[in-house]
Amino acid sequence: MEILVCIKQVPDDSAEIRLAPDGTPKLDGVAQVVNAFDTYALEMATRLKEAVGGEITVVSIGKESARDALKNCLAVGASHAYLLTDPAFEGSDSLGKARIIAGAKAKLEETSGKPFDVIFCGLEATDKATGQTGVQLAEMLCLPLITNLTDISYADGVVTAKQETDFGYNLIDAAAPCVVTVNTPAYTPRYPTIKSKLAAKKMPIDPLSLEEIALAKDSVGAEAARTRTVRFVEPAQKVAGIKIQEETCEDSARKAVAMMVEAKAL
Repeated sequence: MEILVCIKQVPDDSAEIRLAPDGTPKLDGVAQVVNAFDTYALEMATRLKEAVGGEITVVSIGKESARDALKNCLAVGASHAYLLTDPAFEGSDSLGKARIIAGAKAKLEETSGKPFDVIFCGLEATDKATGQTGVQLAEMLCLPLITNLTDISYADGVVTAKQETDFGYNLIDAAAPCVVTVNTPAYTPRYPTIKSKLAAKKMPIDPLSLEEIALAKDSVGAEAARTRTVRFVEPAQKVAGIKIQEETCEDSARKAVAMMVEAKAL
């Protein structure tokens, strides 16, 4: 089985990020990590590979710094990694990124002679949570799409996926090749070992440019974007609560009501 996993390097979402005076996120000193949902996608893909055999190829759109994210992926199950990098890619929206990944998929399949059976994407990115790239990629490739996965299996050319919904779970079959987007599974992504980290350092990460994936320059980048960011807004700061602890429960209740009346909340 040939598996393609699409990942993105994002600012660590456990860090508190504030806005700079110009209104953009202040990212100085914030660690760059693999997007959380993409780590789930890679773990799910790795378990699938271990169950049925095959190889995993990981791709990421970004600058040279994204090599660190790809090295981490090589250390936890990926067999090959490619960095989709070109000045023309900067400013691409989710549709532009889907075009870039589609072009890279075609190039890699042509080079290797092996078509991909399943394309994994994270449900969304934690920096700009649009959740559209995987969906647009499936539409662009005219492939079946299963979203919101929490588990997957494969047999006889058919992918069976456990899909999370607001009302429970669905079991969905789709013929390979197909695209899937991954939510949080019941298991956690594995950590790299020292041995796997050392091995990953020796593995190549080849770049792929606009020209190499045969895309028109006017189909990607900021000029081709269908969406744009108007402005960033910091989330409202939480206000500290008031602790009421009178001698009795009745007194506490009376005081709480009195405070709400004073605040005109009743």
